[in-house]
Amino acid sequence: MNKNLITMLRTSAEADKAKALLTLDLLGNNGVGIGDHSTKDFYNNAEEALTMLVDADDRLKAIDKYLSADSGFIGGMGYTTNSTL
Repeated sequence: MNKNLITMLRTSAEADKAKALLTLDLLGNNGVGIGDHSTKDFYNNAEEALTMLVDADDRLKAIDKYLSADSGFIGGMGYTTNSTL
């Protein structure tokens, strides 16, 4: 698989992870993260940030599992050489 494509996918996931962590930090530790929003908005923002964090972590794990140089990735189909099927 194209190294530039893998780098882009990893960078995108890392950026989303950083955004989510920053959002959670602002919401949890800085009043400016709350602003004029209601409690419901605050909770929704926290849930959205957590969802983004989990998604980014899942994407990074998938990249490491299926697309890294030592994953055994074959021909762009997601099959690995150590498959137990």
